Amino acid sequence: MSAAHRYVDVQNTTASKERLMVSLFDTALRHMRTAIRHLDGKDLRAAMPLLDKASKIVGYLHGTLNRDAAPRLVDELAELYLFTIARLSRAIITAKASDVREAERTFAPIADGFSRAVAALAQQPSAAHAPRP
Repeated sequence: MSAAHRYVDVQNTTASKERLMVSLFDTALRHMRTAIRHLDGKDLRAAMPLLDKASKIVGYLHGTLNRDAAPRLVDELAELYLFTIARLSRAIITAKASDVREAERTFAPIADGFSRAVAALAQQPSAAHAPRP
């Protein structure tokens, strides 16, 4: 195992669940964007596994939604995730980069919002470190 792989393994095993979720969002987006480049270049062999991986990640994220926490928000996110998965699946069938672009345009704002929320949480002082009255 290379040093880079060991570093990533250590980061993943010590990261908070929120950071791991951000990593999943980032990875799905990276796969979509790379697949678009491959599809534009007519390299289906390279694009298809990336589309499959992105779709599986979005499916996993969909499965982590907790409707009890915020029913309305979760319902909206679920629809967006399902739309994203549908477009990625269609791209696998049609080999059209335009389908992946639709998925990416839908998914990117969710990923960005989640990433910003996690960053904002990290900036807040925790209750354990808050000054005592």
